[in-house]
Amino acid sequence: MCKTNVLLATIVAVAVVATAAQAFAETPQATPETLKSAITKSLALIESSTREYRKERKCFSCHHQAAPLLTLAAAKGHGFEIDEKNFAVQTKWTADHLRRGQKSYLAGNGQGGRVDTAGYALWALDVGDWKPDEVTAAVTGYLISFQKDTGHWRRIGNRPPSQASSFTTTYLALRGLGTFGTKEQAGAIAERQSQALKWLLKTKAKDAEDRAFRLRGLHYLQAEKDALDGAAKELIDAQREDGGWAQLDDMPSDAYATATTLIALHEAGGLKTDAEAYRRGVKFLLEAQLDDGSWQVKTRSKPFQKYFESGYPHGKDQFISITASCRATTALLLTVPKPAASAK
Repeated sequence: MCKTNVLLATIVAVAVVATAAQAFAETPQATPETLKSAITKSLALIESSTREYRKERKCFSCHHQAAPLLTLAAAKGHGFEIDEKNFAVQTKWTADHLRRGQKSYLAGNGQGGRVDTAGYALWALDVGDWKPDEVTAAVTGYLISFQKDTGHWRRIGNRPPSQASSFTTTYLALRGLGTFGTKEQAGAIAERQSQALKWLLKTKAKDAEDRAFRLRGLHYLQAEKDALDGAAKELIDAQREDGGWAQLDDMPSDAYATATTLIALHEAGGLKTDAEAYRRGVKFLLEAQLDDGSWQVKTRSKPFQKYFESGYPHGKDQFISITASCRATTALLLTVPKPAASAK
């Protein structure tokens, strides 16, 4: 290459770097102050909505009990104040729902939402420090026997993105069995884990939800490093130029897919929160958060129940939006150092 071309290439390269640096400087910075503000505003809205939801409905929901409890537990662990009374009420609300379905679980039928409901409820109970009892044993017994001949757990409904992936359903079942399975169930659980691992290793993910929960499942079952690295790479490679991720390849980036991916990459893929991919994702979330503390995500699910206001904004988008906001808040929380007393 001649000297003129080398000089021109150098000038172009410098210009590109300068432009990128300027764009970086103009995006919201993830300082302790901006993170605290974003998290605090979101937590207040989430807690308010969980209280309002209980006025309108008597049943457990993944979007108004499980997702908030996971986020509130993470917030407490990272030094943020939460409404402890409300946290306890939501945990018991979840346990009571399972108790009402105990006979149905023992009969092998489960409750509405099947494995997704059972799995998310057990996850919520786990972060709520609920002790195993005869009800949780009935639920894990159901998870062991349900779809036993398939090698994994298939999704029943089609409510994308959160309840439309067999990878999500399988992970929820595996986690529920791992946290609440009894000693007497250990052999049957090990058999289902072995079957599920084979399925996870050979089955290709098709979208962001699949990829995130396939990685989670592989990590939970302690798959070989090559398998974990490959699953994590699929997620990282799908990151958009704006720093976010999309639910589907032909959709724009949104808070649900971005936060779901970030949490999976950190907790199951070993991605540090100061890694470039994670920092870019955090900046996307900070930019996407609205002034009221929420994140809006458009629903792709057809409504199946009479409309009501849950106290969360965005009308018909309220259920997926509170789920996305819980996960976005958790993704931000993971960047905040835990207080020394609770650090592990």
